[in-house]
Amino acid sequence: MKAMFAIALAIILLFGCTNTNTSGENMKGKTNTTTNEKNISTGSNGKTGTSGTSLFVKRGDTVSVDYIGTLPNGTLFDTSIQAEAAKGGLALRDSYEPLTFTVGAGQMIAGFDAGVIGMKINETKTITLTPAQAYGEKDKTRVIAVPLANIQSDGRNVTIGGFVYTPSGARGIISGINGTDALIDFNHPLAGETLIFKITVKEIKSS
Repeated sequence: MKAMFAIALAIILLFGCTNTNTSGENMKGKTNTTTNEKNISTGSNGKTGTSGTSLFVKRGDTVSVDYIGTLPNGTLFDTSIQAEAAKGGLALRDSYEPLTFTVGAGQMIAGFDAGVIGMKINETKTITLTPAQAYGEKDKTRVIAVPLANIQSDGRNVTIGGFVYTPSGARGIISGINGTDALIDFNHPLAGETLIFKITVKEIKSS
């Protein structure tokens, strides 16, 4: 309860609204969820090739991948490929390039991290991640009500789908508005969703 009050107070102190736009949010970011890699990876032994590259991705390797992320209904939510972003109707970013990360370093959501293990250069694979392997289930305690009077005191408009930011950098989405309060959802926008990724390995640098 005290934690929720602290978040609400932070929102009152610093409020900012923008349009909802998840385009460009790649899969980097630690998560508290875990996954069983045997269900996702191909079980490679990670033999090393020439010039410091691996024949197959293993833990500790630095990899660059292209990816296309969709929901089960086919909705595109993120990609590293500009043509796919344009085709899927995402707001275009300034630049597009393969996503680079170190496997097993906790830089990615668990299922994506495990999904590249055992892949080789130019291999393409599609993986399906449950919420537990991605951003977790939605947590009702991370949805709080903030009085509209406090939010609107600086003259900003409050609209459903707008983002709010706390001084610490936490981001929430306005998920609802009633007569007196705005509901702020601090769950990740993809929490509770099954995610499908089409991944192509572009480069492997051995650890």
